[in-house]
Amino acid sequence: MKKFYFSIFCIFIISIFYSCSKKTFEPQNIVIFPAPPDTTRIQYLTSIGNSESIEKKQNRFTNFIVGKREPLPINKPYGISASNGKIYICDDFIKGLEIITLNKNKFECFIPEGKGQLKNPINCFVDSLENIYIADVGRMQIVVFNKNREYVDAFGETENYKPCDVNVCDNKIWVADLKGQKIKVYSNDSEHKLLLSFPESQKGDEDYLFQPTNIFVTNNKVYVTDFGDFKIKMYDHNGKYLDFLGGYGKGLGQFVRPKGISVDKDENLYVVDAGFENVQIFNKDKQLLMFFGGSYKGPGYMYLPAKVFIDYNNLSYFEKYVDSSFKLKYLIFVTNQFGPDKVSVYGHVEQTKK
Repeated sequence: MKKFYFSIFCIFIISIFYSCSKKTFEPQNIVIFPAPPDTTRIQYLTSIGNSESIEKKQNRFTNFIVGKREPLPINKPYGISASNGKIYICDDFIKGLEIITLNKNKFECFIPEGKGQLKNPINCFVDSLENIYIADVGRMQIVVFNKNREYVDAFGETENYKPCDVNVCDNKIWVADLKGQKIKVYSNDSEHKLLLSFPESQKGDEDYLFQPTNIFVTNNKVYVTDFGDFKIKMYDHNGKYLDFLGGYGKGLGQFVRPKGISVDKDENLYVVDAGFENVQIFNKDKQLLMFFGGSYKGPGYMYLPAKVFIDYNNLSYFEKYVDSSFKLKYLIFVTNQFGPDKVSVYGHVEQTKK
């Protein structure tokens, strides 16, 4: 009889903890850009600030039995990449990466040791095979890991070298070298042979790079953020100068602190500006289409943004946040170096009904 009453008591306690752990979610006003009555193109979906944003929260009963699990924070993110259902975030504070596995609601810190130990990982790129390429300005090298996060190699110049960003395209590794003021192109094999370095120009030439900090490579173009010239400069795969957009100023289409860049499938260019604390979008004809973000006043806005990444492959994990009147076309991740919303997730949407 005592066992019976004890069992009833345990069930009663569990039910109390379980019911207390439930939350009732109220509909909230969505954050959209541009503002009405213009047609909405961007909807803010959600933010990731720590492991609690991803992992399932413990209920009170679990906390009571095993103790409360402290959340793992995203500290000071810069670079971001995504591949095969995972998001990779460069975090200079921990000298490593936060890796989020979406289908498992898993949040991990990847802090390599030994030959792969990082000093100042600022940007990363992850290819379709889940090889991780990290631009480490402290090591002055590109550090490579395989899909199992095992150290593969590290390479770079012996002097006058500061790799700030890395991209992989056309079976080549493309690096923005801040100190050398060039784009360096390496073979994507065990030799990592330097294949090309550009531009070969002097200060005063239109194609000269003052401070190349970020890079994005498409099938036919190389886009470079020239932080020192307040412009995005464009080259072909052979290093031939093509064009630029931007310039210093506070007007539309101008930049104050241009940083991360990305290009979508329609050749629209996305440019982060840490001064304006927004992202500007230009079409392939260099026309400004719109901007989104703005100085932080709550979720959906930005706090010293650094990097933008466009993702077409992980829509299913974020569609639950999309307003019922919109259809999600692709995702836009933006890192913020300060504030609670270290990674903001936006959706490029099209209106399906009013």
